[in-house]
Amino acid sequence: MRKKLVIGNWKMNGSRSTNARLLAEVVSNINDAEGIDIAVCAPFPYLGNTGQHLFGSRVALGAQDINEHESGAFTGEVSGSMLIDFGCQFVLVGHSERRALFEETNERVAAKFEAALKSGLEPVLCVGETLAQRNAGQTNEVVFEQLQSVVERVGVSRLQDGVIAYEPVWAIGTGQTASPAQAQAVHLAIREYIRELDSHTAEGVQILYGGSVKADNALSLFSEPDIDGGLIGGASLEADSFSAICLSAKAAS
Repeated sequence: MRKKLVIGNWKMNGSRSTNARLLAEVVSNINDAEGIDIAVCAPFPYLGNTGQHLFGSRVALGAQDINEHESGAFTGEVSGSMLIDFGCQFVLVGHSERRALFEETNERVAAKFEAALKSGLEPVLCVGETLAQRNAGQTNEVVFEQLQSVVERVGVSRLQDGVIAYEPVWAIGTGQTASPAQAQAVHLAIREYIRELDSHTAEGVQILYGGSVKADNALSLFSEPDIDGGLIGGASLEADSFSAICLSAKAAS
């Protein structure tokens, strides 16, 4: 049975003092959330400090992006080996904000996925459609294209060495949320797409939901058979909300 996983994505938020308070509360609150995996993805400047606060806890450290190159003249970028050096276990690749605001292509996201694997990180591959694409009935087409680029780059079996996060762009930070049935339908479609290529990988890969997950809808979402946890945005900045979501993952596991 696949283990539930909850990852908090702080995006470009936080400070040393607010991070310290948030992490202290979260670590204290999730003592009963045994049997699931938890991580937080902090902004680059706070990775070291966040790692210190999480040391010895059940919460893993993650980063929000990675450069596809290992080193070189790429001012402002961060490599996988640097993230490993700071104790990161996870790294987000292809988040919808990176795709939309920084024009990251499917091909570049695939290169970042590969770079993360080579560094020993677990890449969290974010896939999802816009509202216009959903209304046009293109959800599966868009998501499958995003997956295909990674499969062509590293092979389908390597998906299991990372995580997939389905994040409908229309439900991120908008207050809108896909119903459990809507989210499950896309998660199942993703798993079926992978199953056609490799049934073993399809059964083992964790697929998270990332679209305005909150404390009051987490349990219903995580109870769906193909939703293996959540990639949490705004709610991960509130200790009580994030802790409640983690406990919902425990209850659904």
